[in-house]
Amino acid sequence: MQTYRNIVILTGAGVSAESGIDTFRSAGGLWEQHRVEDVATPEGFARDPDLVLRFYDMRREAIQTKQPNPAHHALGQLEREWPKKVPGGSVTLVTQNVDDLHERGGSLGVIHMHGEHLTVWCTACDTRHRWTGPLLDRPPCPACSAPYLRPDVVWFGEVPYRMDEIFAALSEADLFVSIGTSGAVYPAAGFVRTAREIGAATLELNLERSQGSQWFHETRLGPASEIVPAWVAELLAS
Repeated sequence: MQTYRNIVILTGAGVSAESGIDTFRSAGGLWEQHRVEDVATPEGFARDPDLVLRFYDMRREAIQTKQPNPAHHALGQLEREWPKKVPGGSVTLVTQNVDDLHERGGSLGVIHMHGEHLTVWCTACDTRHRWTGPLLDRPPCPACSAPYLRPDVVWFGEVPYRMDEIFAALSEADLFVSIGTSGAVYPAAGFVRTAREIGAATLELNLERSQGSQWFHETRLGPASEIVPAWVAELLAS
Protein backbone atom coordinates (compact mmCIF):
# COMPACT_ATOMS: atom_id res chain seq x y z
CA MET A 1 0.00 0.00 0.00
CA GLN A 2 1.17 3.52 -0.80
CA THR A 3 2.55 5.51 2.12
CA TYR A 4 0.72 8.72 2.98
CA ARG A 5 1.49 11.55 5.35
CA ASN A 6 -1.43 13.98 5.47
CA ILE A 7 -4.98 12.64 5.20
CA VAL A 8 -8.15 14.67 4.73
CA ILE A 9 -11.43 12.87 5.36
CA LEU A 10 -14.88 14.18 4.41
CA THR A 11 -17.88 12.49 5.97
CA GLY A 12 -21.56 12.79 5.15
CA ALA A 13 -24.91 11.43 6.24
CA GLY A 14 -24.00 7.84 5.39
CA VAL A 15 -21.67 7.68 8.39
CA SER A 16 -24.38 8.58 10.90
CA ALA A 17 -27.31 6.82 9.22
CA GLU A 18 -26.38 3.51 10.85
CA SER A 19 -26.63 5.21 14.23
CA GLY A 20 -30.25 6.04 13.47
CA ILE A 21 -29.76 9.65 12.35
CA ASP A 22 -32.32 10.50 9.69
CA THR A 23 -30.86 11.54 6.36
CA PHE A 24 -32.41 14.11 4.06
CA ARG A 25 -32.13 12.28 0.75
CA SER A 26 -33.01 8.69 1.58
CA ALA A 27 -36.47 7.26 1.00
CA GLY A 28 -38.58 8.40 3.90
CA GLY A 29 -35.90 10.93 4.86
CA LEU A 30 -36.35 14.45 6.13
CA TRP A 31 -36.82 16.05 2.73
CA GLU A 32 -39.93 13.93 2.16
CA GLN A 33 -41.47 15.34 5.31
CA HIS A 34 -40.50 18.98 4.81
CA ARG A 35 -39.62 21.16 1.85
CA VAL A 36 -36.04 22.36 1.97
CA GLU A 37 -37.31 25.89 1.33
CA ASP A 38 -39.37 25.70 4.51
CA VAL A 39 -36.85 24.42 7.03
CA ALA A 40 -33.35 24.95 5.65
CA THR A 41 -33.20 28.45 4.23
CA PRO A 42 -32.99 31.92 5.82
CA GLU A 43 -36.19 32.80 3.92
CA GLY A 44 -38.01 29.85 5.45
CA PHE A 45 -36.93 30.91 8.93
CA ALA A 46 -38.10 34.48 8.32
CA ARG A 47 -41.45 33.23 6.98
CA ASP A 48 -42.27 30.65 9.68
CA PRO A 49 -39.74 30.63 12.53
CA ASP A 50 -41.88 28.36 14.70
CA LEU A 51 -41.85 25.61 12.06
CA VAL A 52 -38.07 25.85 11.70
CA LEU A 53 -37.37 25.96 15.43
CA ARG A 54 -39.70 23.02 16.06
CA PHE A 55 -37.99 21.04 13.30
CA TYR A 56 -34.50 21.62 14.74
CA ASP A 57 -35.63 21.14 18.32
CA MET A 58 -36.75 17.65 17.30
CA ARG A 59 -33.43 16.95 15.56
CA ARG A 60 -31.42 18.28 18.51
CA GLU A 61 -33.35 16.11 20.95
CA ALA A 62 -33.09 13.04 18.74
CA ILE A 63 -29.33 13.06 18.22
CA GLN A 64 -28.75 13.10 21.96
CA THR A 65 -30.37 9.66 22.13
CA LYS A 66 -28.11 8.16 19.44
CA GLN A 67 -24.71 6.51 19.82
CA PRO A 68 -21.61 6.49 17.60
CA ASN A 69 -21.16 3.40 15.48
CA PRO A 70 -17.99 1.48 14.51
CA ALA A 71 -17.24 3.95 11.70
CA HIS A 72 -17.09 6.87 14.13
CA HIS A 73 -14.91 4.89 16.54
CA ALA A 74 -12.57 3.78 13.76
CA LEU A 75 -12.02 7.36 12.57
CA GLY A 76 -11.33 8.42 16.15
CA GLN A 77 -8.76 5.62 16.40
CA LEU A 78 -7.13 6.71 13.14
CA GLU A 79 -6.79 10.28 14.35
CA ARG A 80 -5.15 9.15 17.58
CA GLU A 81 -2.80 6.57 16.08
CA TRP A 82 -1.79 8.11 12.75
CA PRO A 83 0.73 10.62 14.21
CA LYS A 84 2.38 7.74 16.07
CA LYS A 85 2.65 5.69 12.90
CA VAL A 86 3.70 8.61 10.70
CA PRO A 87 5.53 11.24 12.79
CA GLY A 88 4.46 14.66 11.60
CA GLY A 89 1.51 13.20 9.72
CA SER A 90 -1.98 14.58 10.16
CA VAL A 91 -5.61 13.54 9.87
CA THR A 92 -8.10 16.33 9.19
CA LEU A 93 -11.72 15.29 9.61
CA VAL A 94 -14.28 17.48 7.85
CA THR A 95 -17.94 16.60 8.23
CA GLN A 96 -21.14 17.73 6.59
CA ASN A 97 -23.02 16.21 9.51
CA VAL A 98 -24.44 18.40 12.24
CA ASP A 99 -24.48 15.71 14.95
CA ASP A 100 -21.73 15.17 17.54
CA LEU A 101 -21.16 11.46 16.92
CA HIS A 102 -17.61 11.95 15.61
CA GLU A 103 -16.64 13.67 18.84
CA ARG A 104 -18.29 10.97 20.92
CA GLY A 105 -16.46 8.41 18.78
CA GLY A 106 -13.13 9.87 19.86
CA SER A 107 -12.34 12.42 17.14
CA LEU A 108 -10.85 15.76 18.15
CA GLY A 109 -10.90 19.03 16.26
CA VAL A 110 -13.67 18.02 13.87
CA ILE A 111 -14.44 20.69 11.26
CA HIS A 112 -18.24 21.00 11.08
CA MET A 113 -18.58 22.81 7.77
CA HIS A 114 -22.39 22.84 8.01
CA GLY A 115 -22.59 23.77 11.69
CA GLU A 116 -23.80 21.78 14.69
CA HIS A 117 -27.13 20.88 16.23
CA LEU A 118 -25.72 21.26 19.73
CA THR A 119 -24.71 24.89 19.36
CA VAL A 120 -26.84 27.98 18.80
CA TRP A 121 -26.06 31.31 17.19
CA CYS A 122 -27.30 34.59 18.60
CA THR A 123 -28.01 36.87 15.68
CA ALA A 124 -28.16 39.86 18.02
CA CYS A 125 -24.61 39.71 19.43
CA ASP A 126 -23.04 37.18 17.01
CA THR A 127 -22.01 34.68 19.68
CA ARG A 128 -22.32 30.91 19.68
CA HIS A 129 -23.13 28.71 22.65
CA ARG A 130 -23.38 25.03 23.48
CA TRP A 131 -27.08 24.16 23.58
CA THR A 132 -29.01 20.97 24.27
CA GLY A 133 -32.53 22.22 24.96
CA PRO A 134 -35.35 23.66 22.82
CA LEU A 135 -35.43 27.02 21.07
CA LEU A 136 -39.15 27.22 20.30
CA ASP A 137 -39.92 29.21 23.46
CA ARG A 138 -37.33 31.86 22.47
CA PRO A 139 -34.89 31.53 25.40
CA PRO A 140 -32.53 34.45 26.04
CA CYS A 141 -28.98 34.47 24.74
CA PRO A 142 -26.52 33.55 27.53
CA ALA A 143 -24.33 36.48 26.48
CA CYS A 144 -26.69 39.37 25.74
CA SER A 145 -30.10 38.10 26.94
CA ALA A 146 -31.75 38.88 23.58
CA PRO A 147 -34.31 36.27 22.40
CA TYR A 148 -32.65 35.89 18.99
CA LEU A 149 -31.09 32.43 19.08
CA ARG A 150 -31.24 30.31 15.93
CA PRO A 151 -29.87 26.87 15.06
CA ASP A 152 -26.16 27.09 14.32
CA VAL A 153 -26.67 25.16 11.11
CA VAL A 154 -25.63 26.32 7.65
CA TRP A 155 -28.74 26.64 5.53
CA PHE A 156 -28.98 26.61 1.76
CA GLY A 157 -27.81 29.97 0.48
CA GLU A 158 -25.39 30.46 3.39
CA VAL A 159 -21.62 30.05 3.30
CA PRO A 160 -20.22 26.87 4.94
CA TYR A 161 -17.94 27.35 7.91
CA ARG A 162 -14.11 27.23 8.03
CA MET A 163 -13.59 26.91 4.29
CA ASP A 164 -10.13 28.49 4.47
CA GLU A 165 -9.01 25.76 6.91
CA ILE A 166 -10.48 23.04 4.72
CA PHE A 167 -8.76 24.20 1.55
CA ALA A 168 -5.48 24.68 3.45
CA ALA A 169 -5.68 21.05 4.60
CA LEU A 170 -6.57 19.86 1.10
CA SER A 171 -3.56 21.70 -0.32
CA GLU A 172 -1.26 19.57 1.87
CA ALA A 173 -3.12 16.27 1.48
CA ASP A 174 -1.56 13.08 0.18
CA LEU A 175 -4.86 11.21 0.51
CA PHE A 176 -8.44 12.46 0.34
CA VAL A 177 -11.18 10.11 1.55
CA SER A 178 -14.91 10.70 1.14
CA ILE A 179 -17.17 8.61 3.37
CA GLY A 180 -20.94 8.32 3.15
CA THR A 181 -21.57 11.36 0.96
CA SER A 182 -23.96 11.81 -1.94
CA GLY A 183 -21.61 13.99 -3.98
CA ALA A 184 -24.56 16.31 -4.59
CA VAL A 185 -23.93 19.23 -2.23
CA TYR A 186 -21.33 21.85 -3.07
CA PRO A 187 -18.76 22.98 -2.18
CA ALA A 188 -18.05 19.64 -0.44
CA ALA A 189 -18.76 17.69 -3.62
CA GLY A 190 -15.88 19.52 -5.31
CA PHE A 191 -13.23 18.60 -2.72
CA VAL A 192 -12.24 15.45 -4.60
CA ARG A 193 -11.35 17.44 -7.70
CA THR A 194 -9.36 19.91 -5.61
CA ALA A 195 -7.45 16.99 -4.09
CA ARG A 196 -6.75 15.43 -7.47
CA GLU A 197 -5.50 18.72 -8.86
CA ILE A 198 -2.71 18.80 -6.25
CA GLY A 199 -1.84 15.16 -6.84
CA ALA A 200 -3.47 13.48 -3.84
CA ALA A 201 -4.79 9.94 -4.00
CA THR A 202 -8.58 9.78 -3.67
CA LEU A 203 -10.76 7.10 -2.11
CA GLU A 204 -14.54 6.82 -1.82
CA LEU A 205 -16.14 4.68 0.89
CA ASN A 206 -19.88 4.60 0.41
CA LEU A 207 -23.00 2.46 0.47
CA GLU A 208 -23.41 3.15 -3.24
CA ARG A 209 -21.57 5.17 -5.84
CA SER A 210 -21.96 8.91 -5.41
CA GLN A 211 -22.62 11.48 -8.11
CA GLY A 212 -18.88 12.19 -8.16
CA SER A 213 -17.58 8.61 -8.15
CA GLN A 214 -15.76 9.08 -11.44
CA TRP A 215 -13.33 11.48 -9.77
CA PHE A 216 -12.04 8.92 -7.26
CA HIS A 217 -9.09 6.66 -7.92
CA GLU A 218 -10.82 3.91 -5.92
CA THR A 219 -14.33 3.25 -4.63
CA ARG A 220 -15.24 0.69 -1.97
CA LEU A 221 -18.92 -0.04 -1.40
CA GLY A 222 -20.66 -1.26 1.73
CA PRO A 223 -22.09 -0.11 5.07
CA ALA A 224 -19.87 2.50 6.74
CA SER A 225 -19.82 0.51 9.98
CA GLU A 226 -18.08 -2.31 8.09
CA ILE A 227 -15.91 -0.75 5.40
CA VAL A 228 -14.56 2.17 7.42
CA PRO A 229 -13.11 0.05 10.27
CA ALA A 230 -11.68 -2.36 7.68
CA TRP A 231 -9.99 0.50 5.80
CA VAL A 232 -8.61 2.04 9.00
CA ALA A 233 -7.21 -1.32 10.12
CA GLU A 234 -5.62 -1.81 6.71
CA LEU A 235 -4.10 1.68 6.74
CA LEU A 236 -2.69 1.38 10.26
CA ALA A 237 -1.24 -2.07 9.49
CA SER A 238 0.49 -1.00 6.29
